[in-house]
Amino acid sequence: MQTKYSKIIEVVKSRILDGTYTPHKKIGSESMFMKEFGVSRHTVRVALGDLVKDGWLYRSQGSGTYCADRSIDKAKSVNQKNIAIITTYISDYIFPLIIRGAEPYLAKKGYQVSLYSTNNDVETEKKVLEMVLSLGVDAAIIEPTKSALNNPNINYYFSLERANIPYVMINAFYDELDPLCLIMDDEKGGFMQTEHLIKQGHKDILGFFKTDDRQGAKRKKGYIKAHRAHQLPILPENIIDYDSESKANKPKETLESILEDENRHPTAIVAYNDQLVVNLLDVLRLNKVSVPDDISIVGFDNSYLATATEVKLTSIDHPKQKMGERAAEMIIGLIENHQEPNEKTFESMIYKPKLIKRQSTKSI
Repeated sequence: MQTKYSKIIEVVKSRILDGTYTPHKKIGSESMFMKEFGVSRHTVRVALGDLVKDGWLYRSQGSGTYCADRSIDKAKSVNQKNIAIITTYISDYIFPLIIRGAEPYLAKKGYQVSLYSTNNDVETEKKVLEMVLSLGVDAAIIEPTKSALNNPNINYYFSLERANIPYVMINAFYDELDPLCLIMDDEKGGFMQTEHLIKQGHKDILGFFKTDDRQGAKRKKGYIKAHRAHQLPILPENIIDYDSESKANKPKETLESILEDENRHPTAIVAYNDQLVVNLLDVLRLNKVSVPDDISIVGFDNSYLATATEVKLTSIDHPKQKMGERAAEMIIGLIENHQEPNEKTFESMIYKPKLIKRQSTKSI
C-alpha cells in the first residue's frame, strides 16, 4: 500500500511535470498539503524536504516553498543521444517491425533508444511521460494512447514542448496538439476494405471497429462512406464497436451470437485489423463456417498474420518498417536543425492504402 509520504512525493512531481507547478512559483502552504492529504505537518515537511534535496523544489526563508527550474539541469544533459520510442504495444503484431525500422537509423546517427509501452492505457501513458520528462531525452517517437478519446495527459505534451523536446507521432495523433505525424489514410483504407466486398456482390457486411483509437474510428467512417457511395443501406446492428478493454472478448462473443441468430445472414466481414481476423476465424471454424465459401473477410495492416492463417487474408497494407525509418529520419532532422517541436520543418505524411488481394474473399 502506498504511504501518504510517497503519495505527496508522487503528486508534487506529477504537478511539476505536467506544468501545474511552474518554475519559481510557490506551490502552496504546508497547511494546504496537510488538508489535501490528511497528514501531519511533520509528514508534509519531510516529503517536501526530500523534494528540495532532489532538486524538484527550493525554499525561500520566510516566503515558502517554490517549484525549481529543472530546465537548468536539463540543459546539462542535452545531447545525451537518447531517443524515447513510446508505442501502445512493443512485442506483438506490427509494432516490432515499426521499431525495427527506426532503430538502425537512430543507431547509425549515434543515438540509443529507450523503449516504452503504454498498453493503450492512459494511466500508464502518464507514468511513461513522467519518466521521459524526469530522465531527459533528446526527442521522442510516440504512438498516442486511445487517440480517439479526450486525453487527460495533454499537459505532459505541453511540458515536452516547453522543454524543447521534439516529438513525432505515428499511426495516429491527438487533435488537440496537431503534431508532426506519420499516419495511414485509415478512412480511405476502411472504404477500400468495404468497397472490395460490395463490388463482389456482398450487401450484408459486418464491421468490427476498435473505436477508442483514431484508426478504428476512421476505418469505421470509411466503411460507412463506402455504403453511401454505392447506395447500399447500412444495418445498424452490423456495426460492432469495441475498445481496448473489451477487445479480447466482445468481437468473438458478438460474432458467435450473430451466427446463432437464424434471422441474420451476413456474407462478409470488415475487420479492424489482421489480429482481430485471427480471433474471428476461431469462432467461424468452431461454427463450421467456411472462409470464403460461406463468409468473406478483409483485414487491415497486411501483417505476418495475413499469410500465417490457413486462409490467406485479403488486407490493407501498412508501411510498418518504412514508417519507423521515416519517423527516425524526421526526429533526427528536428534535433540536428534545432527546431521547436511545433515548427513544420518537415511535413506530416499520410500513407495511401493499398489492398493486397488474397483468398479470404469471394464474389457472390
